[in-house]
Amino acid sequence: MTSVQTSDNWLRRFHPAAEAPTRLVCFPHAGGSAAYFHGVSRALSPAVDVLAVQYPGRQDRRHEPLIDSIDGLAARVREELAPWTDRPLALFGHSMGAMVAFEVALRLTADGAAPSVLFASGRRAPSRYREESVHLHDDAGIMAELSRLDGTDTQVLTDPELREMVLPALRSDYRAVETYRYQPGPPLPCPVVALVGDSDPKATVDEARAWGDHTAGPFELSVFPGGHFYLNAHAEAVTELVRTRLATIR
Repeated sequence: MTSVQTSDNWLRRFHPAAEAPTRLVCFPHAGGSAAYFHGVSRALSPAVDVLAVQYPGRQDRRHEPLIDSIDGLAARVREELAPWTDRPLALFGHSMGAMVAFEVALRLTADGAAPSVLFASGRRAPSRYREESVHLHDDAGIMAELSRLDGTDTQVLTDPELREMVLPALRSDYRAVETYRYQPGPPLPCPVVALVGDSDPKATVDEARAWGDHTAGPFELSVFPGGHFYLNAHAEAVTELVRTRLATIR
């Protein structure tokens, strides 16, 4: 099977698996980076070829212009994925990443390259709207929101230099999420697997279950103990779920 190399900074391939029958693209949460999925890549390789999206404005891309809309991010990622559709392509997104992955899935489908499955983690269905305005808060308000969600290294919250580095991307990401509006249209043809923590303040189990309205294919809901970053404590179980579902793709 032909190997493809990434051409720029958008996609990270930590453990290339040129012979894997399936490719998984991972989309990080608001303020997150591709490195968040390094462990997932290591665990799934070589059975799955894992790519992780690196949004601009963070880590080694921190000097690049931010993109503060879900549609804008999805359009750019779709362009970058063009060379990677030589085999079944699955998408996994957590929180904001689930919304970007969903919009990428719509674009892939419109182009005749529908993903094999969409994993939507820690996010309510696109059609389940909440009025939110964290991106309008001052810096302290944004950091308080991060603390509430309990998914950020405490060093980031207490170190002034680190805060200065991450706050612009965080604010941009929150703006992208909170200004996103789902445009009703045909459901995805691929299966959708929703994953959620049973005490997630950003997505109730009922809101996660509504992902089933966005697929004409099979739908599955997996509920884990925990909050918005339930997957940090259940990484092995989540990875095994992904591995099992991908093993059925031919």
